[in-house]
Amino acid sequence: MRLVLLGPPGSGKGTQAARLKETLSIPHISTGDLLRAEVAAGTPLGLQAKEVMARGDLVSDEILLGMLESRLGQADVANGFILDGYPRNLAQAAALDSLLAKIGQPLDAVVQLDVGTDLLVERIAGRAKAEGREDDNPESVRKRLQVYNDSTAPVIGYFADRGTLTRVDGVGSLEEVLGRITTALPR
Repeated sequence: MRLVLLGPPGSGKGTQAARLKETLSIPHISTGDLLRAEVAAGTPLGLQAKEVMARGDLVSDEILLGMLESRLGQADVANGFILDGYPRNLAQAAALDSLLAKIGQPLDAVVQLDVGTDLLVERIAGRAKAEGREDDNPESVRKRLQVYNDSTAPVIGYFADRGTLTRVDGVGSLEEVLGRITTALPR
């Protein structure tokens, strides 16, 4: 199973990806974790990324795609993977499709976790309080959600047009949401 989880901040992508990893016995690939690992390992792409981040700039799509291509070439992804946090824009979605076609591993499914804005703000505020993060106040959360709507939400239409998108209600217990996701996956 080759799966992408989409959803706004606070929708539960990371939580559900960790649960799906166990359920499906495939690796969970978070681009944020991948980036930190490449930098820590001192790989050529990691060194490029470290230089970019040291300047305070965003790591380019090209560097992220190179890291992702390297990761998808590892043996543990032979039976599939769960991508969380990528793609974040239309250019990344098209690049991902091209990469997966090149390596002969097209996506099986893209799952969009649907959660209302008020609940997203509540979830992130609760998480911020539990983790002692004062930067996740309701105003900054709403701004992050607007960035998501402007940049990432169009990716939903991209995958819908390709027939790989399934929308899942992301509200409920962890088990309920996991059940909806697994039911929605192709057999």
